[in-house]
Amino acid sequence: MTVRAFVVGHPIRHSRSPLIHGHWLAEHGLAGTYERIDVAPDAFEALVRGLPGSGFAGGNVTIPHKEAAYRLADSLTERAKKIGAVNTLIVEGDRVRGDNTDAPGFIAHLDQSLGRSPDQDWPERTGRTALVLGAGGAARAIVVGLVERGMRVRVANRSPERARALAELDPDHVEALAWEAVPEALSDTGLLVNTTSLGMAGHPPLALDLAPLPSRAAVADIVYVPLETPLLAAARARGLAAVDGLGMLLHQAVPGFEAWFGLRPAVTPALREKIVADLAAR
Repeated sequence: MTVRAFVVGHPIRHSRSPLIHGHWLAEHGLAGTYERIDVAPDAFEALVRGLPGSGFAGGNVTIPHKEAAYRLADSLTERAKKIGAVNTLIVEGDRVRGDNTDAPGFIAHLDQSLGRSPDQDWPERTGRTALVLGAGGAARAIVVGLVERGMRVRVANRSPERARALAELDPDHVEALAWEAVPEALSDTGLLVNTTSLGMAGHPPLALDLAPLPSRAAVADIVYVPLETPLLAAARARGLAAVDGLGMLLHQAVPGFEAWFGLRPAVTPALREKIVADLAAR
């Protein structure tokens, strides 16, 4: 029996999810398909309501449908409830369950990039204070993941009210920070995460002097076009651990693939090289 899955968005041709899932299907010799579906916002509800009985096991949801998927799913994982958005739909009989895999995807990439051992996790080396720049949907997922990992998180955004709204997720572990206070806050930051579009191709770089960061600190950027942003280049120049944005894209795909196709795939160098080559080709 051929298992079918999809990624839905509008537009959707830019999505690299078919390349990722197609790689895993071929790698494991599974009878399955993974396709792009371009659906305008006014037709998205009909797609979700029609999933039971459609022949699809589920699919990924990307811009601009993540919040709508959250509202339309019949049930939600606890993580999706916290984040307030859904990027993964799973058909279970006549119901559709919504999940958000961005948080575990980001954390899994940190584990792979920074190392994880039984006797010392990476937060023990970097320090358990993270500073997240930006307060959009990706930031929300990342904050949830970091808090679950035992981090204390500060969020800075040019719109203070958005940072405060994100801090309300968990006031005991998350606090809002004024954008102007970021340089001063770097001195006791163990993990700096950029979730803004600054540094993305076609956007200005993130103008931030990393000199105050401790030598043990790590810097992550969720931007992956370009793969090496000015922020990450500055981190490497300082000898700091630098974590690019591509790994989050790859790791967030793992839980969905497992739910639909019944096998948990691995994010390997071969998969990463395939996506890097595709990025270069475009």
